[in-house]
Amino acid sequence: MNIKEAFFSALNSIRANKLRASLTLLGIIIGVFSIIGVMTLLDALQKGIDSGLSQLGTNTFQVQKWPVSFVTGPGRWRKYEKRKPITIEEGYRLKELAILPKLVGLEDWSGGKTIKYGTGQTNPNFQMAGVTTEFLQANNYTISDGRFFTEDEIRSQKFIAVIGMEAVDKLFPFTSPIDKEIEIDGNRFTVIGVLAAKGESLGQSQDAVVLVPILTMDKIYGARKDRSINITVTCTSKAKFDETMEEVIGLMRQIRKVPPGEDNDFDIFSNESLIREANSFTVYFKYGAGVISFISLIAAGIGIMNIMLVTVTERTKEIGIRMAIGAKRSNILTQFLFEAILLCEIGGVIGIAIGVGAGNLLGAMLSTPVSIPYDWVVIGLIVCSVIGIAFGTYPAFKAAKLNPIDALRYE
Repeated sequence: MNIKEAFFSALNSIRANKLRASLTLLGIIIGVFSIIGVMTLLDALQKGIDSGLSQLGTNTFQVQKWPVSFVTGPGRWRKYEKRKPITIEEGYRLKELAILPKLVGLEDWSGGKTIKYGTGQTNPNFQMAGVTTEFLQANNYTISDGRFFTEDEIRSQKFIAVIGMEAVDKLFPFTSPIDKEIEIDGNRFTVIGVLAAKGESLGQSQDAVVLVPILTMDKIYGARKDRSINITVTCTSKAKFDETMEEVIGLMRQIRKVPPGEDNDFDIFSNESLIREANSFTVYFKYGAGVISFISLIAAGIGIMNIMLVTVTERTKEIGIRMAIGAKRSNILTQFLFEAILLCEIGGVIGIAIGVGAGNLLGAMLSTPVSIPYDWVVIGLIVCSVIGIAFGTYPAFKAAKLNPIDALRYE
């Protein structure tokens, strides 16, 4: 019996026992579905995280008081609360002393703002930031209408603003916002520019922002308790990234008078560090899904062995007839082994299809891109073949070792 004959013989056997085959397939389908579904979702989330966390510009890192961490216990946050806030004065001092950076920008963020114009107003979910002229390049934003602040306007504490597209859609659906006056917390600002739309990142709008000169922000909100600015540093090239970071760390320790030997009282992050930490976080889910799915597949394999043993018993007379007309033991072994492998592969293909579909469906609900984890699809098919061979070998050997005369007499 060649491979083709063994394949069709196994397929005919499965067709002849549809209910039994379906129940056997169910275990494989559930095991493969669980791992492929989870891996598809995690792969889609990973792509969303990679693009969503790439919020800083090219070759840019940020200095801030608080760490950006995905896994941080409550006890660790108390340590960071004791840090001194980073002040505007320290930011400008770094701009003055640093030699290697291409740009050093300052940002002072405050959330939960409502923008008003005439009788209309936005939802209270806008992020307001006092910024310097380096903001656009450091944060991957561009201007779609109007212009950005000049250094003179920042120094003179002008009450001007650049707004995100969400504010435009809400307050200025039929007219240009340029030169119009908006109101935020009782303060009036003249709109001089509009940021190009960036869409959502990890479920949050990047267009619900309003920017003002940082010294204007300081004049209005400078006394708030939770205030600590961020400093963005853009390097001249990727080759200079690490060297520039080392210079900035040294200068910040000097500016903030951190004693030698003590830890930094500030944190530094970049797109790469955020993505790296996100990857280290999601890997635990992959390990967990892999272990659970492996257990499910082992249970499914035991079910296949049980079904194949029953099949051998039921088809004992058929085996005797085939041996009597010239079938070799290797032919019988191949036939039953192929049947076990085919059951596993059919279940694996169905489980993969359902898993990819379900994973992407859940991912779509979280606004992540469509993903197919090709590596895990291949691994899933290989594992199904291994399970078919491992759990189908004993029943196949049992069938091949039957005595032809005893088999023919079997009722």
